[in-house]
Amino acid sequence: MGLGDNLMATGFAKGAAARGKRIAFGHGKNIIWDQHSEEIFRNNPNIARPGSEGDKDLEWVPFYKGNRIYNRYDHVRDRWIWNYDFRPIPGELFFDPKELAFAKNFGKGFVLIEPNVPSYKGCAKNKTWSESRYINVVQLLKAKGYDVRQFSYINRPLPGVSAIQTPSFRHALAVLSQAALYIGPEGGLHHGAAAVGIPAVVIFGGFIPPQVTGYEDHINLTGKADIFCGSMRPCPHCEAAMKRIKSKHVYDAAKEILECNKQIEQKAS
Repeated sequence: MGLGDNLMATGFAKGAAARGKRIAFGHGKNIIWDQHSEEIFRNNPNIARPGSEGDKDLEWVPFYKGNRIYNRYDHVRDRWIWNYDFRPIPGELFFDPKELAFAKNFGKGFVLIEPNVPSYKGCAKNKTWSESRYINVVQLLKAKGYDVRQFSYINRPLPGVSAIQTPSFRHALAVLSQAALYIGPEGGLHHGAAAVGIPAVVIFGGFIPPQVTGYEDHINLTGKADIFCGSMRPCPHCEAAMKRIKSKHVYDAAKEILECNKQIEQKAS
């Protein structure tokens, strides 16, 4: 649970301040934030902070660590069971002037590609697409003249991309707001792309269903998975789904979005 969950939470809080309310994430008595909440909720007028439990303008939403609504944990099989009635709402961030100024240093219109899945997560292997295929996508995009970039991370950047180093995740999302497209796995950055209004090609595979944590204006690739196992252990089913997602599938989806963007820009001008 982490950055993506908090970004989803901001979607549930949208518009509260305009109604004279603030959303309290918790069980009706205590507001419950996790280690990432302050960073994502910063400057957000729609969300109540811990310590304001007695205020009169609160609306409680039971979305917090240990109760994320979209899943429940099966301890026996070490897997998540998904709530197919759940739908995320694109979130929002309230950047400060320094964050926005930082983002402008990187220009606009680039493709942001991010292959890395946090290795500490038990499901990491099940959400990881082949690095060689990411490299192929970069080569195909660059051959068509697209500027492809990646955030600096623990691992080395993909060959041929420009690395972007940011001081915080908020700064990274501010930079992402300048992009033409995000390409990468289901996770914090795909929720971030939705929150800053950037189209995305999201590599889901067979771990988690796009019906539950995907967004309608993104292209979500599952490798034709027919089940979404939620396994926290390395899973042959997830591996097979990822192998069915070819570099060409991702490139073609990216090209579709980028060409659509170009047509919209041409009509606007």
